[in-house]
Amino acid sequence: MITYPGEPVAEPWVPRPLADVVTHLLTVVGAPSGRPAILAVDGRSGSGKSTFAERVTAAVPGAVVVHTDDVAWWESFFGWDHLMASGVLEPARRGEGVRFRPPAWEERGREGAIEVPDGARLVVVEGDGASRRSLAHLLDGAVWVQSDADDARRRGIERDGGTQEAADFWDEWDAEEVPFFDADRPWERADLVVCGTPHLTGVAHDAVTEVLVGRSLRPRL
Repeated sequence: MITYPGEPVAEPWVPRPLADVVTHLLTVVGAPSGRPAILAVDGRSGSGKSTFAERVTAAVPGAVVVHTDDVAWWESFFGWDHLMASGVLEPARRGEGVRFRPPAWEERGREGAIEVPDGARLVVVEGDGASRRSLAHLLDGAVWVQSDADDARRRGIERDGGTQEAADFWDEWDAEEVPFFDADRPWERADLVVCGTPHLTGVAHDAVTEVLVGRSLRPRL
């Protein structure tokens, strides 16, 4: 696996049943009284964050996903943490139902809202920078989805249409994402590291029922 400089590879990868991984994560985040637990699923663009977040959410009754892309819409690539904190995470931690319309939604007439219903058991915050340092005090747990850099680029460009325009946008995004993660290093705070490009590892596993889990990337004291 090829990662960006400064991000160590979490090998060896070990297949674990998805049910066991979910049970472990629920143990990590606990069962806070009067509010949902909050789990961040972080990783670079094209890493497989959304897929993993959907698998966890589908396995936990009462779970809901909040996408950082929705909060960041027409804001900036990484300058949206104040909106996530005040609009979603802080009220959720107070046990309040969330119906948040970021300023850009109002200004540009986007319909709907970012919602966390009353009684939600788990909020999965998914996206680039979901577990960033500035939000860490509002989270109960975090996952880092590690992926092969070249494969993530290929998948990301294909996802966005496979055009030259998509490739140019990827490069523009990468120019901000790389220094952001290099400074923030969220993998060092992750409670679990999972593989987002398991097909490149050579590790036999069941892609439907299992997850490849890596070693902790937290610094050793």
